[in-house]
Amino acid sequence: MTPIFAVYKKVPLVLQIVIGLIIGIILAVYCPEPFSFVKGFGELFVKALKSVAPLLVLVLVTSAIAAHQKGSRNQLWKLIIIYFVSTFLAAVTAVATSFIFPTTVNLKTAGPESAAAVSSIADVLSNILVSAVDNPVNALINANYISILVWASALGFMFRNAADTTKRVLEDLASVVTNIVRIVICLAPLGVMGLVYDSIVSQGGIEGLAKYLLVIEVLVAVMAISALIINPFLVFLITRRNPFPLVFNCLVNSAYYAFFTRSSAANIPVNMQLCDKMNVPRSMSSISIPLGATVNMAGAAITVSVLTLTAVASLNGGTLPLDIWTAILLCFMASICACGAGGIAGGSLMLIPLACSLFGIGNDIAMQMVGIGMVIGVVQDSCETALNSSSDALFTIALSKRQQMKEEARIQAVKAASEINS
Repeated sequence: MTPIFAVYKKVPLVLQIVIGLIIGIILAVYCPEPFSFVKGFGELFVKALKSVAPLLVLVLVTSAIAAHQKGSRNQLWKLIIIYFVSTFLAAVTAVATSFIFPTTVNLKTAGPESAAAVSSIADVLSNILVSAVDNPVNALINANYISILVWASALGFMFRNAADTTKRVLEDLASVVTNIVRIVICLAPLGVMGLVYDSIVSQGGIEGLAKYLLVIEVLVAVMAISALIINPFLVFLITRRNPFPLVFNCLVNSAYYAFFTRSSAANIPVNMQLCDKMNVPRSMSSISIPLGATVNMAGAAITVSVLTLTAVASLNGGTLPLDIWTAILLCFMASICACGAGGIAGGSLMLIPLACSLFGIGNDIAMQMVGIGMVIGVVQDSCETALNSSSDALFTIALSKRQQMKEEARIQAVKAASEINS
C-alpha cells in the first residue's frame, strides 16, 4: 500500500477532486441504484467539516485575541465595511439584471403558510441578538457562529492577562485542531463524489431543473458578475494591483470546495488553510473568516432579490412595476437581512417573504417562491455558497496584502532615510 499511497499524495488535491466529481456524475447518471451507498461519503465529509468548524473557530479566535497584535482591530472594521459594500453591490446588480431580463414562473393563487418565514427586519435583528447570547455549549452543538464569536472574543480578552504558558497552551490547541481539519480536507475527493452523486439523483437527473432554467441562468449570471467583476474591482481598490490572480486563486482553492459542500460553515477550515498559505496573520484570519461566514452574504442578497422580483414579474404579466426608490429599498433590505441569513432556518430562502412584503405579495405566494428556491437549490445554493465563502477569503487576503505593502513601504522609507543620514 505504501507505493500506492505515495502516488496518491503526489496527485494535486484539486485534480483528485475533479476525478471524484467525474466518477460521481457517471455513477449518478448511468448506474445510480447499485451505488446508492456513495452518497454516504458526501454526508460523512460535510458532517466532519461541520463538526470540527465550530471548535476550530472557538479555539482560533480565543487564541488570536489572547495573543492580540496591534492594528488588527482597525483592519477588522475595514473588512466589515468591505463585506457590506460587496453585498449591497451584489443586490444592486441582481435588481438591475432582473429589470433587463425579467423572469417568470407559474404561481398558484393560494399556497401553504409557514410560521418559519421572517416578517420584518426587526425579526432578523432580534434573531441576531438572541443568537449572540446563546449558551456556549449549545452554540457549539448547533454551530451558532454569532454566539461562538461572542464567547471566543470574551474568552480571548480574559486570557490576554493570563500567563505566557497559558497562551502557549491555547496556541497548541489551535494547532492541534487545525491539523485535524487538514486530515478531514484530505477526504474531499470522496466527499465531492458523494455530494455530486446525491445532488443529481435527488433531483431525478438533470431534467428536474429544466423548467426553472431561466431563473437559474439569471441567478448564476449575477453571481458570476459579482465574483468576476464586482469583487475584482473592490480588490483593486484595496491593493491597487491586478486583482485577477488573487480572485482566481480563491475561486480554485475556496469556491470549489464551497460549491459542493454548500455550507459556509463547513468551508471555514478551507478558507483558514488558504489564508495560511497566503501568509495572512492568524490574528486577522481567525476572526475575519468566521465573521465573514456569518455576515458576508452577497450570494444571499442576490437570491432574495432575484426570486422576489421573479414573483413580482410573474404576478404582473412579465413586467416589473417598480420605481427607483422601491428598488433601492429592496437592495438595502436584501443586504441587511442577508447578514442574518445564517441564523435563520432555511437560510436566504426564508427571507423571501420579507422582501415580497414590500410589494404587497402575501405569504402564500412568497412561500411558493421559497419552494421553487429549494428545487433549484442544487445549483442556486451551491453557487451562492461558493460566492459567499470565497469572498471571505478574497477580501481577507486582499486587506492583509495591503497592510503588508504599507509595512514594506514604511521599511523602505526608514532605510532610505537612514542612508541619507549616513
